[in-house]
Amino acid sequence: MLTAPFPALGRDSLTTLQVNLGYRCNQACSHCHVNAGPTRTEMMDPATLALIPQVLAARGITSLDLTGGAPELHPQFRELVAGVRSMGVAVIDRCNLTILSEPGQEDLAVFLAEQGVTVVASLPCYLEDNVDRQRGQGVFGRSITGLQELNALGFGRDGSGLELHLVFNPQGPTLPPDQATLEADYRRVLAERYGLVFNQLFALANMPIQRFAAVLDQAGQLEAYRQLLHRSHRPENLGSVMCRQLISVDWQGRLFDCDFNQQLALGMLGQVQHLRDLLARDPSGDAIAVADHCFGCTAGSGSSCGGALTV
Repeated sequence: MLTAPFPALGRDSLTTLQVNLGYRCNQACSHCHVNAGPTRTEMMDPATLALIPQVLAARGITSLDLTGGAPELHPQFRELVAGVRSMGVAVIDRCNLTILSEPGQEDLAVFLAEQGVTVVASLPCYLEDNVDRQRGQGVFGRSITGLQELNALGFGRDGSGLELHLVFNPQGPTLPPDQATLEADYRRVLAERYGLVFNQLFALANMPIQRFAAVLDQAGQLEAYRQLLHRSHRPENLGSVMCRQLISVDWQGRLFDCDFNQQLALGMLGQVQHLRDLLARDPSGDAIAVADHCFGCTAGSGSSCGGALTV
C-alpha cells in the first residue's frame, strides 16, 4: 500500500523550455509515456509555435529541448531550430535515430550538424534483440546506421562541438543500473562492433504512466513497480530534479511542470498556464505540481532528461 506523499517542491530559475511539437512518430515503442505513433495526428499549430522564440527572449531561457513523438516530423521543425539558434539559444533534439532514414529526412543529420544542435538519441540497449523487442523489428539496425551517419558528421567526437548523447531505458519494471558502469559497457560494445562514439549515456527510469503503465498492469506488475519506486526514493535527489529549472509545453501550448505531468494532464499550480503567459510572468518560485509518479525521478540514482541525478 502506497502511503507517503511525494515531498513539496518549488521552482528555481527557469533555464529550459521543453516543447512537445506533436505526438506523430514513425515508431510505437512499448515504453513510450506519450503513446506516440504513426497514427497520431496532434501537432502544434503555427501561431503557438511562433510564441516559442518570443518566450525564450522574454524569460532569458538558454535551452530549447524539442521532443514528441518525433519532433522532426513537424513541418516547421527546421524553421524553428534555425530561428532559435540564430538567437544564440542551445537546441536539443530528442531523436529516435530511425527518423534519419525516413523518406524526406535524408538531409536531416546534415541540418542538425549545420545548426550545432545537441542530439539526444534513444538507444535503450546495445543488443539488437533487446532494442527490436522494445521498439520494433529492424529498429536497432536503422539506429546504428543513424549513429554512424551522425559520427561521420562529427557528432560525439572530441573537439567537434557537436554533442551526441544516448538514452537508456530498462526493458521492464526495474530501476536503471549504475549509469557510469552502463556507459562504459555501451562505449566498449558500440566501439568494438560498430566503430561508434558518443559523449554521454543518460540512464532514465520508465515512468508508470500511459503505455508503459498499461503494459505493466496487463502483466500484473504495476503495483509492484510503484512500490519499488517508493522504497527507492532518495531525498538527496530532490534538489536536482528537472522540474526545478524546466517547464514542459504540450502541442497546444499548455504548460506543465514536466513531460510526465503533461501526459497525466496535471497542470501547473501558479498563474502561468499557457505559453503566452510566460511572456509576462516569471514562474520562478512557484510551487510544482507533484504526485505519486514523481518517485520515478528520485528513486535510486534519480532520473531526469539528463540522466541520473547522482553518480
